[in-house]
Amino acid sequence: MLKLFSYWRSSCSHRVRIGLNLKGLEYEYKAVNLVKGEQFSPDFLKINPIGYVPALVDGDFVVSDSFAILMYLEEKYPQPPLLPSDLKRKAINYQAANIVSSSIQPLQNLAVVKYIEEKAGADERDIWAKTHIGKGFAALEKLLKDYAGKYATGDEVFLYYICYLQADLYLAPQLYAAVNRFNLDM
Repeated sequence: MLKLFSYWRSSCSHRVRIGLNLKGLEYEYKAVNLVKGEQFSPDFLKINPIGYVPALVDGDFVVSDSFAILMYLEEKYPQPPLLPSDLKRKAINYQAANIVSSSIQPLQNLAVVKYIEEKAGADERDIWAKTHIGKGFAALEKLLKDYAGKYATGDEVFLYYICYLQADLYLAPQLYAAVNRFNLDM
């Protein structure tokens, strides 16, 4: 059985949980409390030496990083697909996912937010986070304007499931965090 080491508020973990559920895969949820520092425990560091969630254990194989996990799941369990078959739409999904994972999500990361607060104070932390997170979402809006439909890159239906597509797996958790943690006006 798959085991997912995760934290409930981690957007990276959230997107993997969405992917696992869309694919209908059973998994054991292993909670790692980031606020309590459980990601730095010797037992967890054996699973993921960098101390980040999510980490997926499949038998004797461990894969971490949400993008790597989702691509692993897509290859191992191709149905239902998380990506469109159309090459251009697939590329747009990759682009959107990378904007989220490199330009938005790291700025909401607990370690980054704590560091900014220590160096500049809580007020500056929130202003800094809102500014840069907002810039990332503005870029996404421009990127997706010609592709969006019911979902981020269209209205495609795959097999018996509505495919949320890779971009949507990345967007939903970031929107939640931007609105609920940083009060960003979307």
